[in-house]
Amino acid sequence: MATGNETLDFETYRDSLGYEPSDAHPALAADLRAEVDGEVRFDEYTQVLYATDGSIYQARPAGVVFPTCAEDVQAAVRVAAHHDAPVLPRGAGSSLAGQAVGPGCVVLDCSRHMDAIVNVDPENRKAVVEPGVVQDDLDDHLERWNLKFAPDPASSNRATVGGGIGNNSTGAHSVRYGITDAYTAELDVVLTDGSLVHTREVVLDSEEWDELVGKDDREAELYRAVRGLVEDNREEIAARYPTLKRSVSGYNLHKVVYERDGETCINLSKLFVGAEGTLGVVVRATLDLVTRPEETALALYCYDDLVSALAAVPEALEFDVSAVELMDDEVFRLARNSTEFAAAAEPIPESAEGALMLEFDSELHDDFEGAIAETTAHFIGAGEAFDVLEAYSDEERAKLWKLRKAAIPLLMSMEGDPKPYPFIEDASVPPEELAEYVREFMAVLEDHDTTAAYFAHAGSGTLHIRPILNLKEEAGIETMHSIAEDVTSLVLDHHGAFSGEHGDGLARTEFNPKMYGSQLWSAFQELKTTFDPDWRMNPGKVVFQEDADMRENLRYGVEYSSIEPTTVQDFSDEGGFSHLVELCNGCGTCRQTGSETMCPSYRGMKDEMTTTRGRANLLRAAISGEIPTEEIFTDRFQNEVLDLCLGCKGCARDCPTGVDLAKLKAEVKHAKHEKDGASVRDRLFADIDRVSALGSALAPVSNWAAKLPGADYVAEKAFGIAPERDVPRFRRETLVDWFDARGPQIPADVATERVVLFPDTFTNYSHPVPGKAAVRVLEAAGVNVQVPADLAPSGRAAYSEGFLDKAREQAESNVSALESRVADGWSVVFVEPSDAVMFQDEYRDLLADSSAAQAVEEVAANAFGVCEFVDRKRLDDGIEFDSVDESLAYHGHCNQKALRRDHHAVGVLRRAGYEVDPLDSGCCGMAGSFGYRAEQYDLSQAIGRILFEQVEESDAESVVAPGASCRTQLEDYEKRPPHPIEKVADALHRP
Repeated sequence: MATGNETLDFETYRDSLGYEPSDAHPALAADLRAEVDGEVRFDEYTQVLYATDGSIYQARPAGVVFPTCAEDVQAAVRVAAHHDAPVLPRGAGSSLAGQAVGPGCVVLDCSRHMDAIVNVDPENRKAVVEPGVVQDDLDDHLERWNLKFAPDPASSNRATVGGGIGNNSTGAHSVRYGITDAYTAELDVVLTDGSLVHTREVVLDSEEWDELVGKDDREAELYRAVRGLVEDNREEIAARYPTLKRSVSGYNLHKVVYERDGETCINLSKLFVGAEGTLGVVVRATLDLVTRPEETALALYCYDDLVSALAAVPEALEFDVSAVELMDDEVFRLARNSTEFAAAAEPIPESAEGALMLEFDSELHDDFEGAIAETTAHFIGAGEAFDVLEAYSDEERAKLWKLRKAAIPLLMSMEGDPKPYPFIEDASVPPEELAEYVREFMAVLEDHDTTAAYFAHAGSGTLHIRPILNLKEEAGIETMHSIAEDVTSLVLDHHGAFSGEHGDGLARTEFNPKMYGSQLWSAFQELKTTFDPDWRMNPGKVVFQEDADMRENLRYGVEYSSIEPTTVQDFSDEGGFSHLVELCNGCGTCRQTGSETMCPSYRGMKDEMTTTRGRANLLRAAISGEIPTEEIFTDRFQNEVLDLCLGCKGCARDCPTGVDLAKLKAEVKHAKHEKDGASVRDRLFADIDRVSALGSALAPVSNWAAKLPGADYVAEKAFGIAPERDVPRFRRETLVDWFDARGPQIPADVATERVVLFPDTFTNYSHPVPGKAAVRVLEAAGVNVQVPADLAPSGRAAYSEGFLDKAREQAESNVSALESRVADGWSVVFVEPSDAVMFQDEYRDLLADSSAAQAVEEVAANAFGVCEFVDRKRLDDGIEFDSVDESLAYHGHCNQKALRRDHHAVGVLRRAGYEVDPLDSGCCGMAGSFGYRAEQYDLSQAIGRILFEQVEESDAESVVAPGASCRTQLEDYEKRPPHPIEKVADALHRP
């Protein structure tokens, strides 16, 4: 079967449902559709989706264009000019200062189609790319030549190169490499009139310069004007621009003219970098590349005082280091209390109030241990550090980097409305002034009765300091502005920059006149007018005509309010339903496609509507009244916003703030059923256990009926089931019947463990082989196994379809039936991962306020997937295995990944003798009933193809998967892949 990760078109899906959303600006939208090949969307949902980015701001655009090429961008800009509409180029929308939002703008989303790596010249270390290429994808492509694009923002797994150019991005390694403007050699840029210019380095007063400026065109005009501005303001540029590795506020007048090899050069590319789309739209870039170090090592030095750690930064820079990062005790405290990050924080001494992390790479050092011994002698032997953690292996380094990168997600997941918001968090000062700057910053926060955490890029003088404020209250908003005023003054006192990484946007543009003074501010305005005479390119960013105010266009403000609906599930751990929705900060992690699980529907469609962020934005709009609350119950909202969520729970783990969309979806679907009733198909899938029981009782007749000519047609027309899908076959003898006839083989009084094996619907009625294998393996380990007939369905099917009352009834029944057994020392073991997770997770939410609340905690604590149970108890240590010679690709189940329980099968399989390749795979695309729905079949297959490609790329001989849905999906690729427990059973010693 052909594999690949080609994506589906969301517009096609929407058209198949019969929706024709109305345009908010019909004339503008119509003209754009007539001139642009790419899709044009001006409906309200799209406006909401693109009203936010990763910042604290929100402003509805007029609509969005998805250009397919530079000509589309030119056409869109010309049409926008005709309608006097502002234009805003956008990548992943991960901007933290509000660069990617603007009221009434025509947004050009270049991330959808304009994402090609056009050419790589490894000999000259250059790459030509379109603006929509994701940086990690570019670096993955360059790895074959041992090259990379040097700037490495934390958002590189979804941020686009075009966005990085617009923002002049950088990351942890700016100490070694600098920032984006140093690696941007040439650009193709669409100007405000739709013309296209190619910027590159030109030697001033050379023959090429004379030829260039001798023309009567826009390019010549721009080069002449920029040279004149730089020469007229040379002294002020030298006096006002800070001499820092990282300074990304204002326009790069200090970098556009420079000396190279004894010649004076000008390159307008340097000016467009960091301009935030205010001067033109970048449609192609030629980038300079660097070699990739083969190895790195880390040393983390612990201090009992934060300021002491900061005071050591200039000393750290005297060594050949590629990164110097800071973390404080608040980050450590939050990490220790977090399930995900506790293991990474465990080695950090409790008394550490600050830590410096130094990275060494193999291009600078050939003896890591010697280099670290030297720094340790300096910082501990002669300095104030009291401990060091050294990391040489991939695993050790990954833990420390994970801890460093955990800071923002840990902080943003704080309960309640006060949050550590980004608005002055990336101000930069010279490293030698960092300690004193932070002392004074602490005093500012104390004066405003708030606190903050301190972390990030100490080596370049950039700390991410996010004051904790409530921006839903006027006092919090005014405090934010007052802190910004004080801190910008503090930054100037320390010869720093207002932004060393995240740019101006709506957050800091207000303060650029303060930083650069009236003369350079006038030069900025003149520059903007030269490039954009009507000031239509991303207005209000970097420079402004009328007053700018960082307090305007806030996502939350004094007028913001949201409803808190009555819910079936318990949302107290999340602070309520609305708070869980509002936890989405817009960072866009759900757009990453290279690893983890989140978000499968985005991977299949590459559409903002299908991201966790998109769904959260639309839910928040509904509960806050931005769109009518009743919109939630419309078919369009259900089908477009909710139904393309597969319920994989990947967002519960992968989202930095833990936005559990599967939980939110189930609650909203339930409310929809309560209000308007449910379809026959929804009820059929929710009650699949009863349907399967009937199919089993009537087998083999039920199987024959499903194969009759026209059966697929009837299933599609009557129930909306995809005709391409084969319905499960039923077994006359169920797993329960088989076990009743067989009985347990290990008496309870001599057993090592006692287990209730849960007979899930698929295993019991359709495919008992994994269940029988589980019994064999458990009994081989001396376990007494029971497969009872008195248990209800797990409730997974009902829960997934939004029938929460039914799911709760089934949960109560099972907890009641198992409570006494668990109290008596029995464990509950599952073949099917989604059923295990139902007991381990969703039961707690469904029964939190019931009389069974305490019992459900006991049952959940003693519920395990079968491989998880074997691994946790190390039961396989007592099992004798025959020698096996087989390699397996392991595809873990997304629900188990959400609870970090998917890894156990790998350990068990390896100890059974198999060579195992754990795939870094996401959801398979089947997701229970999702892949059976006719309108979702194509998306299900598109997601499945991503998995098929990963299996194909693995060197393993075959693939195993614990999920029944996963194995069903993989049947299109490989005939009936086994459950891991089947392979364990196959390896059991046979006398």
